[in-house]
Amino acid sequence: MIEVNGLAHVILTVSQWEKARAFYAELLPFMGMKKVYDGNNFLYHVGGRTAVGIQRCAPEHEGQRFVANRIGLHHACLRARTREDVDKVAAKLREMGAFIDRGPVEGGWAPGYYYIVFEDPDGIRLEVNFIPGKGLLAGDKPLSPSSDPDWTQDVKPPAF
Repeated sequence: MIEVNGLAHVILTVSQWEKARAFYAELLPFMGMKKVYDGNNFLYHVGGRTAVGIQRCAPEHEGQRFVANRIGLHHACLRARTREDVDKVAAKLREMGAFIDRGPVEGGWAPGYYYIVFEDPDGIRLEVNFIPGKGLLAGDKPLSPSSDPDWTQDVKPPAF
């Protein structure tokens, strides 16, 4: 047995390269991530013991939107250090005109769970959360996602 040391990186394939590149190039540095690569087909930021990369999709998929309930990624979540940081991300997203699906709001997944869910220009769902203390590892309370909002709802965001 091993014990993992976090999520090293997530790479998202985007269908609207220029819009997604601008979105992530503004948001990720705001969240303390440093750009370490910016090419014609790939953008990569590192910080907080993880990295986020975006890559251009194959030409036959250009213009398609992400669907959270297909096979594969549902959403990616980055952990904030404080509840106030979640609020700061929310303010930045509003300033950017990003689609916010929900939040900032408290959720029932763990004691003190506070989060925001939003979408990039392709509709890829992202979350930023804060959980005080040890979260689910603090006690015997089981995870109960059914008490929280339905992630499967089909929300139609405004066009970017």
